Amino acid sequence: MRYVYLHRTKKYEKGTVAFPSSFIMTQDTQIQAVEKLVGPLLQDDIFLVNIKIKPTNNFKIYVDADSGLGIEKCIKINRALYKIMEEMGMYPEGDFSLEVSSPGLEEPLKLLRQYKKNIGREVEVITRDDQKKDGKLTAVSDEKITIEYTEGKGKKAVQKADEILFSDIRQTKVQIKF
Repeated sequence: MRYVYLHRTKKYEKGTVAFPSSFIMTQDTQIQAVEKLVGPLLQDDIFLVNIKIKPTNNFKIYVDADSGLGIEKCIKINRALYKIMEEMGMYPEGDFSLEVSSPGLEEPLKLLRQYKKNIGREVEVITRDDQKKDGKLTAVSDEKITIEYTEGKGKKAVQKADEILFSDIRQTKVQIKF
């Protein structure tokens, strides 16, 4: 389940302190600034996964938690971060939007912490040489992951395990099997 909380504004609030007009933020500096602001807002077992920004100043902030992340936590982080960004005057015209959400299934795993959280789940791994491997994530270390899968059918079915180095992984996504 993916939870998203979206906060938008296009109005300028009186009393905000704007960044100097000569200060032009690149996309990287904007992301770094928001990373510094969101860090103190992440409490308990919540951690930052990724920040994306579109040219329209639409920030997508992906957070996760070891014990699961509900919409209430996303709303709390969104409102607090939005208030800080607005008070700092990062966008003097107030023209920005902010989405705080869990990564969802469409986003690949990025952090070791995410891999550990998903032990026991089905994953699809795409390696750097374009091989696709599906299986159950059974182990995670600092250097590699282990996935188990069944090869063959019926009486010829054999359980196998592959160890894949993180340096060989292009992308890993959690899969839902019915």
